[in-house]
Amino acid sequence: MTGPLTNRRIALAETRELDLLAGMLEREGAEIIRSPLIAIHDAPDAGLVEAWLRRLIAGHHADIVLYTGEGVRRLVGFAERAGVRGELIEALSKVRKFVRGPKPVRALREIGLSGDVTVEPPTTEGIIAAFASVDLRGRRIGVQIYGQRPNQALLEFFRARGAECDVVAPYVYASEADDQRVESLIGEMAGGRVAAIAFTSSSQVERLFEVAAKANRGEDLKTGFARTKIAAVGPVVESELNRHGLRSDAMPSKSFTLKPLVRSILQMFDQQEQR
Repeated sequence: MTGPLTNRRIALAETRELDLLAGMLEREGAEIIRSPLIAIHDAPDAGLVEAWLRRLIAGHHADIVLYTGEGVRRLVGFAERAGVRGELIEALSKVRKFVRGPKPVRALREIGLSGDVTVEPPTTEGIIAAFASVDLRGRRIGVQIYGQRPNQALLEFFRARGAECDVVAPYVYASEADDQRVESLIGEMAGGRVAAIAFTSSSQVERLFEVAAKANRGEDLKTGFARTKIAAVGPVVESELNRHGLRSDAMPSKSFTLKPLVRSILQMFDQQEQR
């Protein structure tokens, strides 16, 4: 198959929608290096998640923050297994929902709901800005985080404004590719054999640097990034890249999903050809 990406090898760190993303790029002629860096699993302690759901159902939350579509779907899954799916949907329909970007919006639509406040930009800073004019004193805010790392900046903001935070982490990340496969990817990048690498979550960036440090391949990874274009699905990934002294070469300007990501990759290489 020929197309604008013919003869370009693109590494994908995506897991859940890997086939979808790979298919879109392959239709443009790209050769895909499938290197899923992160797998997603339900939180191991179902009791903690179910307790949070029951507090939400009982009306204990004035507002909730939904960070990810995956988080919404996992919460619905826990509710279904606990026999309270209907009660959860009813509770979600009544509480004010602050959603970070389009993915939790789509997940809410799957259960017949919509977000009340769609945060722009879809970052922690955007969430803080969305709450800036809200009187938070004495309010309990439910916060769905991703992974197991609390978002200290957001939690500190709420506490400083007099709100109580009730955090739930409905899923955890696990390593998908073994270290040897990740090291192989680093070697391919360092050797200049990867035209671009696409990241769809900040955890993928973290995982790549984690393996490089453990294997003493930090310099190889640095060389690899110097020789490889970087595509980021949105500003959260961009922020993680910035934390490591990097910036993306391609990122959608809005609607931070897979199709705009592919368009930004096409535009990046088109501009490169025109130089």
